[in-house]
Amino acid sequence: MKRESLKKQLIRSFYRGNWGMFLLAAFASLACSAVNLLLSWIMQQLIDAASGVEGALSLKALSGITGGFILLCVALLLLRYFAEPRFIRRAMAQYRDLAFRRLTEKSVSSLGEEGAARYLSALTNDASSVETDYLSQQMDILTKAVTGAGALAMMLWYSPLMTGIAAALTVLPLIASLMTGNQLQRVQGRVSDRNRDFTATVTDCLAGFTVVKTFKAEGEIFRLFSESNRALEDEKFSMRRVKLLVGMIAAVTGIIAQLGVFLVGAYLALTGRGLTAGAVVLFVNLMNFVIEPVASLPGMLASRKAALGLVGKLADALEANPARQGGVALSRLEKEIRLEDVRFSYDGEKQVLKGVSARLEAGRAYAVVGGSGSGKSTLLNLLMGADGDFQGKISLDGRDIREIAPESLYEMISVIQQNVFIFNASIRDNVTMFREFPPEEVSRALAGAHLSGLLAERGEDYLCGENGRGLSGGERQRVSIARSLLKHSSVLLVDEATAALDPQTAHQVSSDILDLSDVTRVVVTHTLEESLLRRYDGILVLKDGRVAEAGDFETLMANRGYFYALFTVAQ
Repeated sequence: MKRESLKKQLIRSFYRGNWGMFLLAAFASLACSAVNLLLSWIMQQLIDAASGVEGALSLKALSGITGGFILLCVALLLLRYFAEPRFIRRAMAQYRDLAFRRLTEKSVSSLGEEGAARYLSALTNDASSVETDYLSQQMDILTKAVTGAGALAMMLWYSPLMTGIAAALTVLPLIASLMTGNQLQRVQGRVSDRNRDFTATVTDCLAGFTVVKTFKAEGEIFRLFSESNRALEDEKFSMRRVKLLVGMIAAVTGIIAQLGVFLVGAYLALTGRGLTAGAVVLFVNLMNFVIEPVASLPGMLASRKAALGLVGKLADALEANPARQGGVALSRLEKEIRLEDVRFSYDGEKQVLKGVSARLEAGRAYAVVGGSGSGKSTLLNLLMGADGDFQGKISLDGRDIREIAPESLYEMISVIQQNVFIFNASIRDNVTMFREFPPEEVSRALAGAHLSGLLAERGEDYLCGENGRGLSGGERQRVSIARSLLKHSSVLLVDEATAALDPQTAHQVSSDILDLSDVTRVVVTHTLEESLLRRYDGILVLKDGRVAEAGDFETLMANRGYFYALFTVAQ
């Protein structure tokens, strides 16, 4: 029920505030159906008038009708040209907006587990299929259905006998269409899956381009790309072949049916059975309007169903692993963070953290050190609420972290990681995250992160480039620090932020973090530099998922234990 509810919301987003344009486009489509039937009637009258059939309209009257018909066609085409593109533009914009808004409601951990490729594919390739096979096609479906029904009614009016014969001949294209049309839905689903895999492959190849070049793995990566590319094109080839087969069968059976109607109609006209030459042409023309929907509608409806399946697939993904809702609201950390016998495993078997206990006082700075695989980054992820599936207890000012509202937690905590994401926007926009703040607050955050000089040197409109390529590593880290200062976070979690920086820049960035006041800082660091370590209020030393030692620098060095060994080796 929950998925269906979201699926309905996504479908309703096409029409929200968009009914006016939809109705105009639908009216234009229906009017075009009537115009098609009117054209058949005009042709019949012209042929009968030219043949001298008694009771036919005069050429003068038909000339006036034809002129009015042309003006009507132009008006309807202009109306459809005005309304239909506007309807589709707004519909797709609102569809993607709703999907992305629901995507931003997911938790950090759930999006990390699911991967971005499925959403990239859903918002690009799948959205294009939805636009083509659902939105754009629904007007064509409406036109063909109404035209077919109107044509059948006109045929009955002119000759029930000929209508019965035409209906019998229509069975052939109907059977052929039903046999092939439903295959489109299955093929469309496979194409969507291959698009997702291809998007993931391209993302990986581009993200790891430096690694590919340095390890000279171009050939191997090209092979991976080529395999994914060919798998996608093979499925698209199958889809194109099915569509072509449906079209070919529809065309052949349609021609056979039309020729049959023409031959029967000609026989009835020649034997004086009440049909004129114009009526025979009318029937042949109307037969085309009957055969076309019979031959194409099953395939079009299958494509429509497949497109709605893609909407449902997106709804499934957005509803999977929902973020926790509600909880206690905390504005800032006032007293402490406490960890009590915290245990955690990624796979449910091998424990990464094995009974970690610690007390981190508010407003102080703590370093987390240890060898690779000791659980440092995992501990930080739990502190930021990225995963609540742990044993033991993590509390902030006495409140279990799993009971705190996610919005409140994200407001209280900021994270600086080794790879800071920078938008291709100005430095100021990257600091403010495109929100409005009082100028004095922005200036204070920039000064606190030592970015004022950079902003003065390059100007407020300086674009940082794709993922901040126009900034140095240290400048990107300072942007992240400025973000947390502007956000007034009371807790700052730093995960190996200086690992990729040169020693001088790493020292300066670490010093900048330690200079922050009224902020609880928990810093995972691999840099065991004495001048910096002495400035921390406490150091947690992890070994094999446990706290091997804890204390300030002097105490740990005096103990001559595991930390002493790590520090000595580092020197």
